[in-house]
Amino acid sequence: MPDRTAPAPAAKADGGRPDLVVGGHHVKAGGRAVIELKIAELSTHTPIGLPVQVLHGRRDGPRLLVCAALHGDEINGVEIIRRLLRLSALRRLRGTLIAVPIVNVPGFIVESRYLPDRRDLNRSFPGSTHGSLAARLANLFLTEIVSHCTHGIDLHTGAVHRDNFPQVRANFDDAECARMARAFGVPVVINADFRAGSLREAAARRGVPVIVYEAGEALRFDEMAIRAGVAGVVRVMRTLAMLRPGKPGRRGAVEPALARSSQWVRAPTSGILRASVSLGAQVGEGQRLGAIADPFGENEVQVVAPKGGVVIGRTNLPLVHEGDALFNIVRFEGTKVAARALDAFEAEATYEAEVATGPDAEPPIV
Repeated sequence: MPDRTAPAPAAKADGGRPDLVVGGHHVKAGGRAVIELKIAELSTHTPIGLPVQVLHGRRDGPRLLVCAALHGDEINGVEIIRRLLRLSALRRLRGTLIAVPIVNVPGFIVESRYLPDRRDLNRSFPGSTHGSLAARLANLFLTEIVSHCTHGIDLHTGAVHRDNFPQVRANFDDAECARMARAFGVPVVINADFRAGSLREAAARRGVPVIVYEAGEALRFDEMAIRAGVAGVVRVMRTLAMLRPGKPGRRGAVEPALARSSQWVRAPTSGILRASVSLGAQVGEGQRLGAIADPFGENEVQVVAPKGGVVIGRTNLPLVHEGDALFNIVRFEGTKVAARALDAFEAEATYEAEVATGPDAEPPIV
């Protein structure tokens, strides 16, 4: 089992904690630095860099990676990290925070999930130094960033026209992953298998537990999802003893409901969808989720839930084709546990309790 609290090997600072060296740049204990790692050049010879902000606390502790936009169009995580880096609580940071708000820089620039070579970065790990652009960026990220970390939080959203209810995906066979997932404070936690080529899988092979936070839709800011995300990262940092304990929320911490899988309900026919259930809704087996009809309202087909559970993902696009994914339903072993978790979840209250005080208060995005 790797040591998840010992400082990474680096040059010694005078009489204190070792420097952290990222991309050849030294960050001293108590220091904060923005580092840009070279990714590649455009055809115009314009360089593209990977921006990284390192906060290297004066005291030893975990080294946490928080990253977003592995898929270039998933922007909620970028805002989560921006707000996180503004918190005055970080002045008393124990350990190290490595924040990478935009991993897939080329995709982010053109508002695309993918890299210019049409590869999915989150299916390209561990990568190589001589492969495709996706492989080279994945390799750079692992060797220069993940190698310094003991824990990680990877921030995602749904795809274009798909909305995700706040949820965490983690490997519960790893006790540290399970601890982070529970601490995050959202009501839905899925004990998810690793996907081949994902950052989570590659990090696990290096002994770094990574959880994935999913909430919101690509290319859209979702204030509730952002607030839940900021509060969740802070809660994990408090659990890892990187920050001082915070005050409890009005209703206390959310005890999440654990699920092992989810199932997409797909369109039985093509047409125009009228959805009947919202994200976070509890549904029963056979319950109507919506209806699909042609523009005249004829030949209407009902969309029903194949099983009971909670809607954690749905399409926002009414125009559908046969086979399109419409509603993602997760089923829990105990429905009462799930109901309590959903009822206890208040993103606003959690955010206020964890981060929104004094100069840290952030006006909502409207």
